[in-house]
Amino acid sequence: MDDIQVVESKPLLVDKDLQGLREAVQQLVIKEHDVETPHGRIHCTMKGVPKGDRPVILTFHDIGLNHKTCYDTLFNHEDMHEIMQHFAVCHVDAPGQHEGANTFSTGYEYPSMDQLSETLPLILKHFGLKRVVGMGVGAGAYVLAKFAVDYPAMVEGLVLININPCAEGWMDWAAHKITGWTQAMPDMIISHFFGKEEINQNHDLIATYRHHILNDMNQFNLHLFVKAYNSRRDLEIERPVPGTIVRTLKCPSLLVVGDSSPAVDAVVECNTKLDPTKTTLLKMADCGGLPQVDQPAKLTEAFKYFIQGMGHIPAASMTRLVRSRTASGSSVHSFDGNRSRSHTGEGSRSRSHTGDHQRMRTLSQSADAANNSNVEPAVLKSTEVSC
Repeated sequence: MDDIQVVESKPLLVDKDLQGLREAVQQLVIKEHDVETPHGRIHCTMKGVPKGDRPVILTFHDIGLNHKTCYDTLFNHEDMHEIMQHFAVCHVDAPGQHEGANTFSTGYEYPSMDQLSETLPLILKHFGLKRVVGMGVGAGAYVLAKFAVDYPAMVEGLVLININPCAEGWMDWAAHKITGWTQAMPDMIISHFFGKEEINQNHDLIATYRHHILNDMNQFNLHLFVKAYNSRRDLEIERPVPGTIVRTLKCPSLLVVGDSSPAVDAVVECNTKLDPTKTTLLKMADCGGLPQVDQPAKLTEAFKYFIQGMGHIPAASMTRLVRSRTASGSSVHSFDGNRSRSHTGEGSRSRSHTGDHQRMRTLSQSADAANNSNVEPAVLKSTEVSC
């Protein structure tokens, strides 16, 4: 009988490798769903696998965009990848706004902004989710804020970019009616995204978005969504006063706006209506109307500190972001990753970036204080930050 030599077998992958592979596979899991609601089908895209009791990041886009054109630059940024190892993401597209959407019939009644917020509990139920961290831009920020006011137990935190909590005033309504006669839909949406200086100076960027609106969006469906947003009601939120009960956001909230955005006044006003102990206003210097595509590195860093402040993601696991703060903290990106800021003076740019780390540290200290104290970890003490 031949001798058989027994050699100790070794696994091809050690536990550390298996964990890394498992996380990579989870990130590759992308499922698209059409969720039935009383207000029609809502197209949703789930990226990753929900992880235990952690909330899922729930996004909602602005008018003139879908979840891809609104968020791809941010979520594809290298610094965001490390954060996404800890969270699944559910992107919600407003009815008829996703890629390849069919045109609604003439008699279709598009849901109001309030009704869109009412679809979100059904979406969470469809995916078996209990709690979310919401991220919304413009119209999407309004929808998520309304959802958080009505269903506070389902929302752990909100990142609200370019939010306007107020109904459209009669002067704005009249202006939209008049410009609607003489101005094409793409131009109306461009003026919603960007300020006059950015429109006049950054021609390539504006051309890119105008082309997207005209060629990638279903024009009939888009008109219905824009009409719904312009018909929104006031959120009717108030800043709480000790000893009183008011209607307001109860979760930690990060309000974000670029310093040249047409939404600055609306976002600042929203900040005055929220609990200052749970709200941070982040005003981004040298930033245009869409911070998530203009400066994804800075927004990613702010988002990191925000979720750390809620007790998610220990600082030890964020080494890549710590390194990137000195390497690329002031990087500037656009719709396609290369943004021209030629209209901004070099002197003002250098001044705005000189204090980036010091100003962003306010958010960092808020997160550290929440993680290292006995108070509720979700409370952020910083009221206003510039970066």
